[in-house]
Amino acid sequence: MKTIYIMWLRELKRYLRSKSRIVGSLGQPLLFLLALGYGLGSVFQKAGQGNYIDFLAPGIIGMSIIFTAIFSGIGVIWDRQFGFLKETMVAPVSRFNIMIGRTLGGATIATIQGCVVFMLALIPGFRPYNWFLVLPTILVMLLVGILFTALGTAIASQLQDMQGFQLIMNFLVMPLFFLSGSLFPLTGLPTALVVITKIDPLSYGIDAFRILLSNGGHYSLGLDVSVLAIITLVFLAGGSYLFSKIQI
Repeated sequence: MKTIYIMWLRELKRYLRSKSRIVGSLGQPLLFLLALGYGLGSVFQKAGQGNYIDFLAPGIIGMSIIFTAIFSGIGVIWDRQFGFLKETMVAPVSRFNIMIGRTLGGATIATIQGCVVFMLALIPGFRPYNWFLVLPTILVMLLVGILFTALGTAIASQLQDMQGFQLIMNFLVMPLFFLSGSLFPLTGLPTALVVITKIDPLSYGIDAFRILLSNGGHYSLGLDVSVLAIITLVFLAGGSYLFSKIQI
């Protein structure tokens, strides 16, 4: 447990000491909230879908979490290039604990980002329909963060350069985001898109956020959490195996 705590604390300190990273990571969510929220709000209302800000905010929260979580894997490549990963891997501790500590650290950072975006969403007028459900929402944020941090770590453990990681992540993250229902409802889609959205793990996270924050949603909260938990366990197992096979 001490190894997990130390790796978790290291990730958190690196994040808190990088002020530019904190501020810069909030630019895109804020742009989406303001530009899309106000730009498409009238169109959304005319279509009889209600307030677009209320619909959009949970999706943007999910966007901030997946971007922060999955790109935390770049720290593995960074540590490999600067020698810290080698020192960590030769230490008399379990590689599994190292990976879990890093994953929990990245997930915690992603959850913090999600909470900050939630507070930013209050500026254009978003309000949760029940403030007592904010705490369960944070727990779901953490679950989503663990899922995608594990995925990012698994991919980063197989790569040698940061440029390649960024290209692969952009190729992976953007489809996951746009096909998760973050920006549009999942009803009335073509059959092919329906299939894709059902295998997109982020769609279940976004749906859980909407159920808890906006009293909406496409599935059920039980289904969303169950799917997220199962996929998280799969990614943790796969990420741990790939991380244990890293060649320094």
